[in-house]
Amino acid sequence: MNYQTHTISWNVTKRCNLNCEHCYLDADFRAGRKVDELTTQNCFNIIEQISEINPNALLILTGGEPLLRPDIFEVARFAADRDFFVVFATNGTTVNQENAQQMVDAGVKGVSISLHSSRAEQHDDFTAVPGSWQSAINSTKALRKAGLEFVIQTSVMTWNYDEIADIAALTHELGSKFFNLYFLVCTGRGQGITDVSAERYESALRHLYELQKDYIGRMLISAKCTPQYKRIIYEANPNSPFLKTYSGGCPAATHYCQIDPNGEVTPCPYMPIGVGNLLEGTFARIWQEAPLLNELRNRSLLEGRCGECEFKSLCSGCRARAYAETQNYMAEDSSCTYTPGEFGGKEIILAEEETFGTEVKYELAWDEEAQRRLLAIPSFARGMVVKGVEHFARENQLSVVTADVMQQARETFTARQGATVPKMQEPQ
Repeated sequence: MNYQTHTISWNVTKRCNLNCEHCYLDADFRAGRKVDELTTQNCFNIIEQISEINPNALLILTGGEPLLRPDIFEVARFAADRDFFVVFATNGTTVNQENAQQMVDAGVKGVSISLHSSRAEQHDDFTAVPGSWQSAINSTKALRKAGLEFVIQTSVMTWNYDEIADIAALTHELGSKFFNLYFLVCTGRGQGITDVSAERYESALRHLYELQKDYIGRMLISAKCTPQYKRIIYEANPNSPFLKTYSGGCPAATHYCQIDPNGEVTPCPYMPIGVGNLLEGTFARIWQEAPLLNELRNRSLLEGRCGECEFKSLCSGCRARAYAETQNYMAEDSSCTYTPGEFGGKEIILAEEETFGTEVKYELAWDEEAQRRLLAIPSFARGMVVKGVEHFARENQLSVVTADVMQQARETFTARQGATVPKMQEPQ
């Protein structure tokens, strides 16, 4: 398998203006000084290092609160100019019309906003800052006016568990095409929070699958930090387009990693085990040679039910949750209720060419505009898009892919599969 770094979550600062109970980074609430923070030039150097592995990676600039870094637009522009697909992950409280336009000018492709309740009082209690809910709501209006797509991200906990459908409805009302539901990993400041039971995880994921049907063609709903969602989908429909994400289950160390504010690389934001610092070693060497990363990639080392499960290549369990609960990152994921063997016992493997991360291979001619539009798609999806568009073109006896052909292919796929296909953004 090709372990390509398609997505990097970069916590560019620990400073934050909120004090959320679940913060995995244990961010410094209203800190007035830089704490173990890389310089602007350090950031530029790291971007150059990452480009040696994948010059088109999805780069998530987050925090803390990334907009508290005065040089954040310089960093974003530097990455965007080198063809990275740059997005911001923010709590939304400081987003306004002026900096939304600055994001556009810096080449930022999209923004994720954290919103943990459909009710202002509950969200504000959780963040410990009055008015944070309304500020997040207002941020979506500024982003829409600037023409930036945004994602609403919610962390599921016991207190907002019954709000999932309401938050999804609010997300759609705000104009987002994407709703990401994160299932809590009790790490960082979140160690003091009681997680939902495995039975409630299972119930929530089945509810999420049914909820997605209500938004077909309008909004894509995704479950994060719960790889067993693929098993839920497979049980309902083995041919579902929602299975077409990264092969190999949990993406930590296989397609995804994190960089913390002082340059330390970890397998993912929720597994605080450093595997090398970018001020001392190169990104390429750390990604390719770090023993922990290579161990996580070896699914034969999975233990307990995860090691025995026929879905281990499709799911593999959340490695960060296993580590948070047992200090063993290869242990079974206790949030899953599945008993191995119930679905036949034979390991289920999807063809890699049908998932994210597929290598881009052209078999037809693509005109200049079509190639330009393809670059507006995150690199991890391009191979799959090329494969699908060219299949559509051949079905219709077309020898050249144009922007119109891409749009027609997208509309046809949506109609056939009943799935939301992300709109291609115009390159900046």
